[in-house]
Amino acid sequence: MGSASASSLPISAGAGENLVLILDFGSQYTHLITRRVRQLGVLSLCVSGTTPLSSLAGLRPRAVVLSGGPHSVHAPGAPSFPEGFLDFTADAGAHVLGVCYGMQLLVQSLGGAVEAGERQEYGDMEVEVTTPSSALYGEGEAGKRQTVWMSHGDEVVKLPEGFKVVSRSVQGAIAAIEHQEKRYYGLQYHPEVTHSPQGMETLRRFLFDVCGIKADWKMQDVLDEEIKTIQSMVRSDEHVICALSGGVDSTVAATLVHNAIGDRLHCVFVDNGLLRYKEKERVMLTFDSDLHLPVTCIDASEQFLSQLKGVKDPEEKRKIIGREFIAVFDKFAQMLEEKIGKRPEYLVQGTLYPDVIESCPPPGSGRTHSHTIKSHHNVGGLPVDMKLKLIEPLKLLFKDEVRKLGSILNVPESFLKRHPFPGPGLAVRILGDVTEGNALEVLRQVDEIFVQAIKDAGLYDTIWQAFAVFLPVQTVGVQGDQRTHSHAVALRAITSEDGMTADWYYFERQFLVDVVKKICNNVRGVNRVCQDITSKPPATVEWE
Repeated sequence: MGSASASSLPISAGAGENLVLILDFGSQYTHLITRRVRQLGVLSLCVSGTTPLSSLAGLRPRAVVLSGGPHSVHAPGAPSFPEGFLDFTADAGAHVLGVCYGMQLLVQSLGGAVEAGERQEYGDMEVEVTTPSSALYGEGEAGKRQTVWMSHGDEVVKLPEGFKVVSRSVQGAIAAIEHQEKRYYGLQYHPEVTHSPQGMETLRRFLFDVCGIKADWKMQDVLDEEIKTIQSMVRSDEHVICALSGGVDSTVAATLVHNAIGDRLHCVFVDNGLLRYKEKERVMLTFDSDLHLPVTCIDASEQFLSQLKGVKDPEEKRKIIGREFIAVFDKFAQMLEEKIGKRPEYLVQGTLYPDVIESCPPPGSGRTHSHTIKSHHNVGGLPVDMKLKLIEPLKLLFKDEVRKLGSILNVPESFLKRHPFPGPGLAVRILGDVTEGNALEVLRQVDEIFVQAIKDAGLYDTIWQAFAVFLPVQTVGVQGDQRTHSHAVALRAITSEDGMTADWYYFERQFLVDVVKKICNNVRGVNRVCQDITSKPPATVEWE
């Protein structure tokens, strides 16, 4: 869930007895805390760390998590929770857990000391439990070690009164602290990431054993809430356009909105010239045979590619694509107006939370402290004068949650298992000018061979995402006893739970040998194939 303003939270959010409130101070991992809490069956809501206290009136959280962030608590303008916030948590009887920056902020606010560490700690690190009994680790754990994910330059050097250290890193830095009487807790590492193998157990212990929370939140509740929200937003005489891509997100979004407003939903599939091999034909057939959705297909490939000609900057490409998509939807809305006598007011998009968190701060999200990774065409590339109002029913959900939602909505399994495909399409998989030479055609053929080989090997459902990348370089090769000067391509396959952190997939050697041979023998103009074996972080999933 994104850093929504507190005023935009569901009215029922604060009514439950098991709410976890997460204050976002800009960490790229904040979404994972939200996600992990939900995985445990507990409702979690995330708001900006600087949300005014008045906006939280009426919320009675059982637990509050202060997220990490890219700042130092000593930096001018470093974000902090509002004045009186700790009194608010005390009055609510909430337990407070500070994570990384959140722990340092808590310590500093209560009179402790945080200083720049002599040795910064980033990546995998071992911590050792230092006390025989603690709330966060349980009984009899003293001396035991676990691997965690660190990401900090500052460190706590003096604790506020009443706190005790319950674990330290192998380098001696304070890794976890507690003040059970005041219900304050802190972790200097990130328990929410998969690189902290026992982190989920620590969160489980905190929520259920320490806070006494019950797991009573279900995906059916999300569906019911979203349908009510859409029905209250869209008046009974208004119509809605849905942008379908053929992927999981837009398909589930369309099905959900259709459940809410019926035939007042008008779906459109845009061929932007940046689709995969035979994507348009395959997707349109599936819409008709599996989903029985009336979908209008618009061929706008010339419009998109003409605007992208000569453009090499990835951010500029994304913004152009976002702008052209909206232009197409506006034109489609005009056509519908002539047909039904009323202009559609809304546009549905399958934006997910990872799209939001990775974008230059999305309008109205309340996010002010997250360091930008990239703009997403659904959120960072929209023109300010867009005529259609947005409906994004999935923007607070992660991919696995969307798939669960789709299953409840009876979306075919074949759709739910599709690998993610970026909104800007092949534009972010061709480095540089997408219109130069025959880059698009070469990439389509390479990608088709790679993905089909994965399917044939029975690996498709094991891999989160697999695709090819066209590199803007030519290399020397020998093909048919002749020297060639041809294109290089890269293959990328990853495993992940939500697309926000990922590991590269380890293929058997013979699989790669066969795929490379097939690519070089069948795709004219390619004489070199590389494999991307970079995890996320430090890399993103896509190359642009």
